[in-house]
This record gives sequence, C-alpha cells and structure tokens, in this order.
Amino acid sequence: MEQFLNLFMLALLFVGSMAAFTAVQRFLKPPEAGPSSIGDVSDMEGRETSAFSHLDPNRSVFERVDLFLARDLGMEKKLEETYMLLGKPANTDPLKILHVKQMTAIGLPLIMYLVSGSFMSLILLPMGFFLPDGAIFARRIRERQDDIIRNFPTFVDLSALMIESGLDYMTAFDRIVKISTHKTGLELEVERMINEVQLGYSRRDALRNLAMRTGLQEIRSFVGLIIQSDELGTSLVELLRNFSTDMRFRRLNKAEKLAAQASTKMLIPLFIFIFPTVFILMLSPMIADLLMGGALPF
Repeated sequence: MEQFLNLFMLALLFVGSMAAFTAVQRFLKPPEAGPSSIGDVSDMEGRETSAFSHLDPNRSVFERVDLFLARDLGMEKKLEETYMLLGKPANTDPLKILHVKQMTAIGLPLIMYLVSGSFMSLILLPMGFFLPDGAIFARRIRERQDDIIRNFPTFVDLSALMIESGLDYMTAFDRIVKISTHKTGLELEVERMINEVQLGYSRRDALRNLAMRTGLQEIRSFVGLIIQSDELGTSLVELLRNFSTDMRFRRLNKAEKLAAQASTKMLIPLFIFIFPTVFILMLSPMIADLLMGGALPF
C-alpha cells in the first residue's frame, strides 16, 4: 500500500510539473506575427472597444501579464462587465480594475509574510486577487443599483403621465431628464440611452443597452414591456401603471420581510455585547467576595 501511494504521488508530481512547465512556456512564448497581430487593421474592428486592445506583449513584461490574465485566462469579459456595472466612471477602466486586483494579490501575501514570517502566506495570493471583487467593486455596484432602483418607481409614473398626455415614450424620457436639476444614476443612464438613439442606435438596442448597464431585473422587465408594446401595439400607459404598482407592492413586501427579520438579527449583538456585560455587572461582586473568602450575601 505504501509503495502504491509513493508511485501515485510521484505520478502526480510529474503531471503537476509538466502542467507548470507548459503554463510557463505558454506565458513566455512571444506572440506570433501575422493576421492576429495587434497592429493588423483587419483585427482592430473586433477590438476597438476593448480596454486591452492597445496592449503589446512585446513592449514589456507587465503588459504581457495583463494580456495573459485578461485573455488567456478569460477575464476580459468579466472585467468589462464590472466596469459597465460601475457606471463607467471617468477615473477608471477595466485595465485599472485588473491592476487593483494584481496589487491586492501581491500586497496581501506580503503583509502576512511581514507579520508571520512564513512563506505559507503565499497561499493567500489567489484570495488577494479576488478580494477586491467582493470588498470594493461589488459594494460600489450594489450602492449604484440601490440608487437607481430607489428613483425608478417615480420615473415610471412620470413616464406614464407624459405618455398619456400624447408624447412618445422616448420624448417623455428626454423631458424627464431635462427637467431634473440634480440627475440621479437612473437619469444619467436614461440620458446615455437617449444619446445612443441620437447617434444612430435603434431604440430596441439602446433600451437593451440600458438594461445591461444597470444589471437590474426591474429595468429588464421595464425594457421588455416597452419592446412588447412596440411589437404588439398595446397601450404602454396601462402597462407602465400596472408595472409601477406591482413594483411598489414588491418593495413593500420586501420592507415588511426585513422588518420581521430585524428582531432575529438583534439577537447576535445581544448575545455578544449586551448579555456578557450584564452578567459581569451582576456576578462580579459575588465572585469578588468568593475569591476574598467572604461569605455569600444570602
């Protein structure tokens, strides 16, 4: 049995070594010249919207690392989606998001190594790489989506009111955006959708882009209602009013559910912080008397 285990571990070590050698060789291999080169004009059409299209693996090792993580490991689409759900802020891009993940992947094991002095802290490298997704980017996306959905029922009601007065739905959206003095996240996205239509996008594509940029099911349902109304010729006003009523009803149910869960969630801080303090205040005089050899008060 021991001999079989040794042979199995030897085979596993051999396979792991070959896999590591293949990965390193693939990473260090220079890109092939030809039609797939970054400088090829025919290839620029599919990459002109990518934040990684300007990277050249022949220029530096850092750019080769960026391309390896983004394209060879299939992270380019995820990074683009994260950047889109963040609202495409002006101070960042998918490449900067990747750099933040890389710095966290290096910084977390380095800090743990300085604290513990053990090389076992290197196992935290994958955790550090994926840590910003949940700690930074997911939180910002959730805050942005909460801001969008907070103003969405009012936007739907105003749209139904203006459409009922005789305006086209795109004109109604434009009117709502223009009369707003302080634009919310929802109004900024609607304004971007209107600009896309003015640039030549079809209304259907612009509406679907709006749903993709927000990542919210409510927005996708809203877009589906508008597209369905265009295709079938049904009354959009009644659809929007029913949709707004249903959305407010679901928000009310969600608020009631969270209120019902509040009492259960309060048990955790009570058991951790409140009850121990009360017990210490009540029992500390008795324990002090016992330790000093005094008599019990009863």
